[in-house]
Amino acid sequence: MRLTTRAFMGALLGATALTAFGLSAQAADPIKIGLTGPYTGGSSSMGVSMRDGAKLAAAEINKNGGVLGRQIQLVERDDEAKNEVGAQVAQELINKEKVVATVGFINTGVALAAQRFYQEAEIPVFNNVATGTIITNQFKEPDYDNNYVFRNSAYDVLQAGMMVDEALAQGHKKIAVLADSTNYGQLGREDIEKYLATKSIKPVAVEKFNIKDVDMTAQLLKSQQAGADVILAYGIGPELAQISNGMAKLGWKVPMITSWPASMQSFIDIAGTNGNGVIMPQTFIEDQTLPKRKAFLETYYKTYGVTKIPTPVAGAQGYDSVYLIAAAIKQAGSTDGPKIREALENLKEKVEGVVTTYDKPFTAKDHNAITRNMVVFGKVQDGKIVYAKPEDAKNAGTVRVKEKSSN
Repeated sequence: MRLTTRAFMGALLGATALTAFGLSAQAADPIKIGLTGPYTGGSSSMGVSMRDGAKLAAAEINKNGGVLGRQIQLVERDDEAKNEVGAQVAQELINKEKVVATVGFINTGVALAAQRFYQEAEIPVFNNVATGTIITNQFKEPDYDNNYVFRNSAYDVLQAGMMVDEALAQGHKKIAVLADSTNYGQLGREDIEKYLATKSIKPVAVEKFNIKDVDMTAQLLKSQQAGADVILAYGIGPELAQISNGMAKLGWKVPMITSWPASMQSFIDIAGTNGNGVIMPQTFIEDQTLPKRKAFLETYYKTYGVTKIPTPVAGAQGYDSVYLIAAAIKQAGSTDGPKIREALENLKEKVEGVVTTYDKPFTAKDHNAITRNMVVFGKVQDGKIVYAKPEDAKNAGTVRVKEKSSN
């Protein structure tokens, strides 16, 4: 059967229209970004805060037109703070959901177990809470041509140095180190001991505890009997709180300096007034001195019906990580993994976050956005985290930019 010229042209136009419609629909497909963390269990206050901060950022970006004319779709998965679940989640997000990047990871062990799948798939993965120093070094040269692991949290070498220096500045020489038995705790303990060695100091006691331990009497008695005049503790909120409670039970009053998770709501709830005075490194304190922070906090409180973020650091870093990924996708003009990685390593425009305004936060050899000058000490005071030092409170409205070199 022969087509008339008019019929042929009609068919051709129809096919062209269908093709154009298909391309338009494809262009409008959302950009899938994985969002993984522990939303249940002992680490959930960190995970939920991180997730909710990330969701606020995605909503703001989408309201302003999205990225490359497409909306961001966050694909949430609960890794339960379990290494094996994190690995399964990573494979599902990569192979089934086809994410172009993933943000998250609260726990160092989960990160180390899961991020290898992103590395193999050449998909950027953005650690916004996990702090194990090894995380961004897991796939470095010369064994790997390119590293797809990035981070915007204060990593352990940085925190360990701050904790030790603060103890020494306070005049303490007999240091006890308590750390949980996880990868996170033991890697942090190693970083503390290594830094102490550079000061020619050996801790008077080094003690280990397990997740869910509620009695720290044995560890504290050994530290007390060794003559410790300060405790440096590496762990997460619930167990750090049990250290504070154990010290109160023994009537032993020495300063306690911890890794950042003493800012978790679980620490505050479990320790109560026993937690007052505990200090820890923080990238973010809930103050409203900067317009961006004020807007973020007001939106967070209103959206989730709370008066404070359960874990402020996690919420802020989760929020910023989505903006950094979005900026890289925009600069790359693509959702191709290698192109996003290249853009992250050479971001041309500043990205205003709530932790800081990021100005070239990464290079090919440095995938840590946070340097020591960007971190302050927070202090537990009557159920809140406040600035531990008057000078930090005074300078709260100052944006701390990244140092040229990092640890």
